Amino acid sequence: MTKHKAGFVNIIGNPNVGKSTLMNAFIGERLSIITSKAQTTRHRILGIVNGDDFQILFSDTPGIIKPAYELQASMMDFVKSAFEDADILIYMVEIGERELKDEAFFNKITNSAVPVLLLLNKIDLSSQEEVEEKVAYWQEKVPNALIYPISALRNFNVETIFEKIVELLPESPAFYPKDQLTDKPERFFVNEAIREKILIHYKKEIPYAVEIDTEEFFEEKNIIKIRSIIMVERDSQKGIIIGHKGAGLKRVGSEARRDLEKFFSKKIYLELYVKVNKNWRNNIKQLRKFGYKD
Repeated sequence: MTKHKAGFVNIIGNPNVGKSTLMNAFIGERLSIITSKAQTTRHRILGIVNGDDFQILFSDTPGIIKPAYELQASMMDFVKSAFEDADILIYMVEIGERELKDEAFFNKITNSAVPVLLLLNKIDLSSQEEVEEKVAYWQEKVPNALIYPISALRNFNVETIFEKIVELLPESPAFYPKDQLTDKPERFFVNEAIREKILIHYKKEIPYAVEIDTEEFFEEKNIIKIRSIIMVERDSQKGIIIGHKGAGLKRVGSEARRDLEKFFSKKIYLELYVKVNKNWRNNIKQLRKFGYKD
């Protein structure tokens, strides 16, 4: 009889290197927001992949930055926790990159007691020669890592890495029920769907000053009725989100609703409101309410 394997595979790296794209490629569901903007992932999101004799707990984490305010400090705490419980570490870099934005985190990778897979992403934007040069560079920088060139977007080499992960997993019973996809509640994905549309459609500071709070989530036989609040930090931001004659808010609502209908495979009724919540990004009590602090 084959023994059961299970473990935490935690994905870390600088902002915008493709961590969320990779995570979604592994699990075949869009659990993490993917946009071209940095710092899109704010939480540590668990995606669970089950096989008959294994369970992989993939963990997408925020990109590593030097925190400028309390929210970002909390985001870096999620990254720290990813080092603490990893059974396998995935350190993701992109072709043009030369170092991690935080030296202490980099030292943790090079001195890791668990296996490290260093994935050189976005090779579809590069030449064979450059890829070979970068592989040699990273082998020297992180001698304890197994290095794989990949394209998360094009699914190149993703299957090979998945098989390697299954091979490296420790023997363990499953941590979660086998039909579970994530550790996050349904409301979390409602919030993320709305936030993704704001990241796509609004510029500058707006997306970073926004938090979503889903106050009501009622599931009936044929429909889910949802009421969510978009929190901003200033009155001027509220006006920008709503847009001329409410057009901005309407667009966010209808696009998020379409995504949520796909995600939940059900009709969605979504009500959106915008409220000013001054300086929430530096307010510990507010951050705790939004799940950024234990």
